[in-house]
Amino acid sequence: MKSLTLLRLVGVLTLPISLAGIPLYGQGQQPSSQDPAAQSQPSDQESSQSQPTHIFVGKITKSKGELVLKDDADTVYKLDNTDQAKPWVGKTVKITGTLDDATKTIHVTNMEAPSS
Repeated sequence: MKSLTLLRLVGVLTLPISLAGIPLYGQGQQPSSQDPAAQSQPSDQESSQSQPTHIFVGKITKSKGELVLKDDADTVYKLDNTDQAKPWVGKTVKITGTLDDATKTIHVTNMEAPSS
């Protein structure tokens, strides 16, 4: 009888320990900081990096008071960094970046003179 009581006691003590490694879902707990899925949502810049990078060639011009890129097909693209474009006004540039199709905005990674 004593050994049966001892087995029950050991079982009662080991059950909570063995269950401690099982995550509790739906219990309103916040994920731990060690959980990779618990990391913060990507910023706009990070999410734009998951989009394919493109090369755009055109002339930096002013449109409605903003600096934009106008390509040979007369497509106008907004630029997310107009300060970087200021030295290029009226000049042809090669821009590397990602395009936000919804707003026709180029998220500029690099801006340089096109290679000849």
